[in-house]
Amino acid sequence: MKKITEQPYQTYPARVIQFGEGNFMRGFFNWQLQQMNKHGLFNGSAVVVQPIDHGLKELLAQQENLYTVILEGLVDGALSQTFEVVSTIDQVLNPYQQWEDYLALAEDEQLEIIVSNTTEAGIAFHPEDTLHDTPPQSFPAKLTALLYRRFQLRKKGFLIIPCELIDRNGEKLKEIVLQYAALWSLESDFVNWLEKENTFCCSLVDRIVPGYPRDKVAQYQEVLGYEDAVMVTAEPFMLWVIEGNGVAEKLPLQEAGLNVIVTEDMTPYREQKVHLLNGPHTAMVPLGLLAGLETVEEVMNDREFAAFLDGLFQEELIPMLDLPKAQLAAYADQIKERFKNPYVKHQLQSIALNSVSKFRARLQPVLSRYVQQNQQVPKRITAALAGLLTFYLTRPFQDDELVTTIFQQVKQLPAEEQIAALLKNEQLWHADLSFMTETINEMCTCLKQDGPRQLLASIDTPEPSLK
Repeated sequence: MKKITEQPYQTYPARVIQFGEGNFMRGFFNWQLQQMNKHGLFNGSAVVVQPIDHGLKELLAQQENLYTVILEGLVDGALSQTFEVVSTIDQVLNPYQQWEDYLALAEDEQLEIIVSNTTEAGIAFHPEDTLHDTPPQSFPAKLTALLYRRFQLRKKGFLIIPCELIDRNGEKLKEIVLQYAALWSLESDFVNWLEKENTFCCSLVDRIVPGYPRDKVAQYQEVLGYEDAVMVTAEPFMLWVIEGNGVAEKLPLQEAGLNVIVTEDMTPYREQKVHLLNGPHTAMVPLGLLAGLETVEEVMNDREFAAFLDGLFQEELIPMLDLPKAQLAAYADQIKERFKNPYVKHQLQSIALNSVSKFRARLQPVLSRYVQQNQQVPKRITAALAGLLTFYLTRPFQDDELVTTIFQQVKQLPAEEQIAALLKNEQLWHADLSFMTETINEMCTCLKQDGPRQLLASIDTPEPSLK
């Protein structure tokens, strides 16, 4: 079979430093660079820096840094599948073996943008890191060393856009860079340069990127007609919300027709994603697992569960969010289409990991707003919480040590006391949810005696008042 390097492709000069060469960045950011280049808007590629020692440098080098992005899913209700060779990686550097080459990037003024995705754990402060390490371990420490070299060379700063999935990621990254500047006793002129010459943007990314299709490689390579050891599958939908100045001038993403929003305040968009995309995931998981369902697609194709989620969107989530309702409704429709994607086998069990913190972040704020506004509990979010508690009390689960310990302790109590003990535990919810005890007890009893489908059927009755 032919090699991917035998396919026609165009090379572009390096204009971006990219931390992270994993599936997400290649299926999200590098793909977007490709779209801008196709429209003649950017004419650039990325120098990619491996955040860890063992990455994809060698595999990508064998393919001259080419790979295929396969977009597959539902678009306007119809199945869609496209294949595209992406050529926007200029080179991959391993700073654990090429530290001086990495620092030398500071010399190139064509490199004026830094983008990262080093996982949520990547934006962290490691006090043991020093400026003389080759390299320091954390991503922010590596970045600080590069920025300091750039400053020493008296060159202009960077537009810095982290894509890690933490709230206010740009501000957090800047905060840690300043911590390293203080820890390493770097001069005040560097701090002034950092503040004046560099822009740290907060951003929010949204695209499901399953990655390398291990079970379909032979099938795809037959279609492609060439070998590709690092092909990436992703859904067609993508959204990138960026908060910061000077983004559109340096990255003309919107001009390329990409679903990118540059805004002065990304908070409403973050709430939109957290509550409308992640929230329904968290709501469906325990009830779906208790009903014997295994994947998100199965949930969406189940009449009773689909009705439950429709009601969750329309009656409890959308009314509580501060964006135009038509925009939220359109986004909800996109999410439901994405959840039905037959190409993505999203296991409920994998989403169930750390469900307590997920409920607290994704659904509990909406619950609180709903109670304050309506003086009654939202029945579907309440059912989701009842499902979570029932699942954790009756099935094996994975969560952090504190949550696991609390549930183990509560299981030693008489059964009739367990729900009340859990709802009033502020270590779990960072709030006292005792006001829901009677309603949750009734729902948990229904789940145990009659099953989740009976509970879903009962939701069409009038909403429970606060007790």
